[in-house]
Amino acid sequence: MLPPSRRDFVSLTVSESGSYTNSKQWRRQSCWRKWKQLSRLQRSLILFTLMLLLVGGITTSPTLIGHWRDGVVGENGYDGKQPFVVNLKNEYRSIPPELPSENRLQTKTNASGLLGVENHGLHLKNADKGSKGGKPIISWRGAVIEEEHASDTDTKDTEIQDDPASLALAESRLEAVREAFRHAWKGYKNFAWGHDELKPISKSYGEWFGLGLTLIDALDTMWILGLKEEFAEARQWVAKELSFDKNVDVNLFESTIRILGSLLSTYHLTGDSLFLEKAKDIGSRLMPAFNTASKIPYSDVNIGKGTAHPPQWTSDSSVAEVTSIQLEFRELSRLTGDPKYKLAVMEVMKQVHKLDGKQDGLVPMFINTNNGLFTHQGMYTLGARADSYYEYLLKQWIQGGKTEKEFLDDYLQAVEGVKKNLLKKSTPSGLAFVGELSHGHFSPKMDHLVCFLPGTLALGAHYGLPADHMELAKQLMETCYQMYAQMETGLSPEIAHFNMHEGSTQDVDVKIADRHNLLRPETVESLFYLYRFTKDKKYQQWGWEILQNFNKYTRVPTGGYTSINNVRDPASPNPRDKMESFFLVAHTNSHLKSR
Repeated sequence: MLPPSRRDFVSLTVSESGSYTNSKQWRRQSCWRKWKQLSRLQRSLILFTLMLLLVGGITTSPTLIGHWRDGVVGENGYDGKQPFVVNLKNEYRSIPPELPSENRLQTKTNASGLLGVENHGLHLKNADKGSKGGKPIISWRGAVIEEEHASDTDTKDTEIQDDPASLALAESRLEAVREAFRHAWKGYKNFAWGHDELKPISKSYGEWFGLGLTLIDALDTMWILGLKEEFAEARQWVAKELSFDKNVDVNLFESTIRILGSLLSTYHLTGDSLFLEKAKDIGSRLMPAFNTASKIPYSDVNIGKGTAHPPQWTSDSSVAEVTSIQLEFRELSRLTGDPKYKLAVMEVMKQVHKLDGKQDGLVPMFINTNNGLFTHQGMYTLGARADSYYEYLLKQWIQGGKTEKEFLDDYLQAVEGVKKNLLKKSTPSGLAFVGELSHGHFSPKMDHLVCFLPGTLALGAHYGLPADHMELAKQLMETCYQMYAQMETGLSPEIAHFNMHEGSTQDVDVKIADRHNLLRPETVESLFYLYRFTKDKKYQQWGWEILQNFNKYTRVPTGGYTSINNVRDPASPNPRDKMESFFLVAHTNSHLKSR
């Protein structure tokens, strides 16, 4: 796959010390470094081209030299021998392990080869598959979105100091993240291989669907981290052992984001048709969920029998679950050419778009699968049961080339609804937080799940939405970080309550029942977005601190990490003996922020 002489994965590193300088001497050094990074073939081709242009310009017309100066000769030479990775700034580097040739898409000799970069499942994909005008496109957990041109904010201070101290620090942090993943993977491999979740304390496993959730959820992470051996073993299990022909009930939403999304992401990164075939298989088996009178899908599907049903205790589905599967199903239609997946999920969005019961764009938490109407009206939150509805509005708008105006309208209205109804400031520090509304009564309760919002707001601002979205993203990012920093373990609780009373001495209060930490990734993901878009190194540092605290309080010596019951008691955090599959996905974001 990747030649031994190449690094497994290289990305940009923002130095921890020193400052950017635009001096002539620095620019000359930077150009020399870039020249030295090119292969011998690339340098020879460029020199040969320049000689031809020079001779041709002298013998024919001086205008050729002018065209050359205007950029006819591209700066990113590519020898076509191997796939390469591109980050948001179009810096190209080699990527890790190559698969057997029979399992890969053919790589062309131009720049339309495989492209990929992780962002909690956010990948740049090859430009010859659905992109417009040859531009690279982004795939979020398998959902393709076209990349926006870099803004002034994005391009500021992107050149990197290569002083030895900064490089050494970045490399040490990168290796620390890889080591943490390997430690988690060691526990899974030794005690839970092929099962859904590791129970690291008891050295056993737990099953939810019996489909190897942790293994599938971690595939793209291993590829990005350059873990060749681990990826190869996992791929072999997918090829030989993974079967969806089982008499088992699965949750539509969880199966979509953890299995279908991960398979699509891994396909985009690797070009390996195995993962697309598996994605088609699970996607087709989930379709019976949409066989309802209202077209609002049931929450549970038996993927072996082809039947679906709501939970035993209700005919409702949560709004977040039925509106957070669209990116993956739309992308599955695009890749397979079968419109049925997209049509099913778009019908859900059309109905939710026109429903009564919203308040300033905010949606209730539940929707009935029989009549297609909102239930439990009057309760509004950006936490559990509603959170990712708002996230997927923005990402569907981007995925569709910013042409589906109803998604943008609903998203912008919802952001204004958050500002009007849910956004408050804490005492004494004035932290901005997003609370909840219940029949007109405000509660200063904020789930850790809400920490998806800073990253989503920043992504929208990056794609041209109002600048105040970025300002709000920064404020909420500070709050989400403080949910970690103000706890004795440095780890966030599942739910926080913010003080609003005069004379309060601490912003964050945590009820006893809410003090657990489930290894959730929302804050880490948002830190990734904020760092990528602002280049502010504090977001790198915050992510590093969080990783250190996970190592200190949740790491199990024999392998794996465990969720804990009490983030306020560093002496006895009380492990829960469970490692959620999404913990390994979060590691990718820490990896990229450390570079």
